[in-house]
This record gives sequence, structure tokens and C-alpha cells, in this order.
Amino acid sequence: MFSFKRKAYRQKSDEELIIIYKNEQHSECLAVLYERYGHLVMGACMKYLKNVVESEDLTSQIFELLPAKILKHEITYFKSWLYMVTKNECFMLFRKKGISTSSIDGFEHSDEPANDDLHLKEQKLTALEEVIPLLKDEQRICIELFYLKEKSYQQICDELNLSMMQVKSAIQNGKRNLKLRLEERNEFK
Repeated sequence: MFSFKRKAYRQKSDEELIIIYKNEQHSECLAVLYERYGHLVMGACMKYLKNVVESEDLTSQIFELLPAKILKHEITYFKSWLYMVTKNECFMLFRKKGISTSSIDGFEHSDEPANDDLHLKEQKLTALEEVIPLLKDEQRICIELFYLKEKSYQQICDELNLSMMQVKSAIQNGKRNLKLRLEERNEFK
């Protein structure tokens, strides 16, 4: 029975799997997501940790935490969201070990400012995730397609049946509106 469900779930998009999991908590949804993205999580862990055993352990931990995180968060693009979860878990591991996270980016500073910088970045990302859904639909969709899905202007035009000017305008206005909303919240000042 499980293999039949998994086969059916393999046909679903990430977003459909997330919705099913949020509504019914079918573990087969998570198994399919693991099949799709386990290697990417491992690769991201290797990028930051540079240690196979630690990367394998952290990959397992991330997928153990995933059910609770999926239920807690609003996820628009699972792959991008999972990468951010992975990156944050790597940074949290560094903090537990007392390793400066600023050296990861190639900048050598003391531990204290690095943790403050990382915390500030995390706050800004969280704020950004909260205000993107507040944009007008056309702006939000264009911003998500361009920045999160990394689609070109032309691909967005084709996908949404909009002119090039409409897409550029939606992205420009969306960025401006994001900035205004974040400034209202005293973010990015």
C-alpha cells in the first residue's frame, strides 16, 4: 500500500505534497521530498561543513525536523525554503561549536559581530518572507518567479502572458513596495 501511495505522490508537485502533508500528515509525502532533495541538502551541508560525517548527520537531523517545520511555516517554494533551512541549521551548528560564521563568507572578524550579523540576516529574511505575501498578486508572482525561481524576464512574460514592460514594472514596483513595507516595520534601515 505504501509503495502505491509513494508512486502517486511522486506525480505531485512539491507544493501539492506540502498541502497534503499539512492536511493529512502522510509520511509518504516527506519520503518523496527526501528522494527529491536529500542529495541537495547533503550537498549544501558539505558546502558549509566540509565534513562528510557531519553533513550526513545534519542532513538526517534536518529531515527529522522537517515535519514540524512544514506544519509551522507557510512555504511558497519548497526547494528555496529547504535550502534556507539547511543553511540556517549549518550556521546553528557552527554557533554551537563556537565557530565564527563570518569566516564562511571569507571575512575574518571576531565571533561576536559574526553572530550579530547572522542574527540580523536571519531577522531580515524572516521579515522579507512575511511581507512578500502582502504584495499585489502580479508583483508577488513576478518577484517570486524572478528572484526565487530565477526565471528570466522572457520566461515570466511567457508564463504569465504579460508584456515585457508589465513584468519589469511589476518587479520594480514590487521591490519598491517590499522596501516600503520593511521600512514601516523598521527593517533594512
